[in-house]
Amino acid sequence: MITQNSKATDRNDLQRYQYRRRVLLFVCILAISACLLFVKSAWTDMRIKLFIQAIGFVLISIGILGRMWCTLYIGGRKSNQVVSDGPYSIMRNPLYFFSSIAAMGVGALTASISLGLLLGAFCVVAFLIVIKREEAFLSGTFGKPYEDYCKKVPQFFPDFKLFTTPETIESSPKRLLNTLLDGLVFYVALPLLGAVAYAQSEGWLPVLLQLY
Repeated sequence: MITQNSKATDRNDLQRYQYRRRVLLFVCILAISACLLFVKSAWTDMRIKLFIQAIGFVLISIGILGRMWCTLYIGGRKSNQVVSDGPYSIMRNPLYFFSSIAAMGVGALTASISLGLLLGAFCVVAFLIVIKREEAFLSGTFGKPYEDYCKKVPQFFPDFKLFTTPETIESSPKRLLNTLLDGLVFYVALPLLGAVAYAQSEGWLPVLLQLY
């Protein structure tokens, strides 16, 4: 028999995991920022550089909108049930997936394709480590329904053929706003990278690596 106390404990445990996810995202952003201080694009053609930066901006936008899409569906349900519709019907960890896309976009804002791919790969590896622990916890919390969900839906990369959505969903405007505000941090990279580029051109910051 599941008691009220055990339910409260499960919710608290899940909240701790979600908090760790936010901390991990913040750490990833800091690590990415540190790398960007000393890296410069090797492209000399301004048209190519602007094109890559435009792709970066688009990737960041996709990442932010994707994270909001996840929040729209998950609402406050994650503590109470296995969410398996919307973005969660095509992959089990869409928040991590879209965060990785946004990180890739931040790398591309440096006008370097290689750096964008490297930062995206870094986030994927970091998130997969956390996912392993999270899914073990969720399996213990929800049991067979979650195990059946894992058998059907891929862990990280989406399978769009599996997409399902109900007629109506309950959403939390407050959670949606918080997700938007969290995601806007990625856009902060745009003026910061401009400042870094200026500091590099003035010789205030050393360029340790140039990447195409």
